[in-house]
Amino acid sequence: MTDQEPDYRFTLANERTFLAWIRTALALLAGGVAVGHLFASDIEEFPPKALGGLCVGLATTLAVGAFQRWRQVQAAMRRSEPLPSSTMVRITVGGVCIAAVACAVLLGA
Repeated sequence: MTDQEPDYRFTLANERTFLAWIRTALALLAGGVAVGHLFASDIEEFPPKALGGLCVGLATTLAVGAFQRWRQVQAAMRRSEPLPSSTMVRITVGGVCIAAVACAVLLGA
């Protein structure tokens, strides 16, 4: 099957979705850096550094996954194929839930 240029509205919607994932990754990155640096001096250093590392790792995973997802969707649209499934939502929800539990433990310490 030959590739066809998709309707520009779908291409732009795919790009907006990609940018939303990138904003989420940047927010996690900023949160990870803040937790790792601001809270490390108040209490023992390992828990805030671990939480910061978790947020930075999740941000990296989301940024890479967002790019891969953008490419997969763009390719599927060009071939008029169904959109591929994605694990990005599960990864985000799982990572944020783990970070929330870690925050609760850290604040309760």
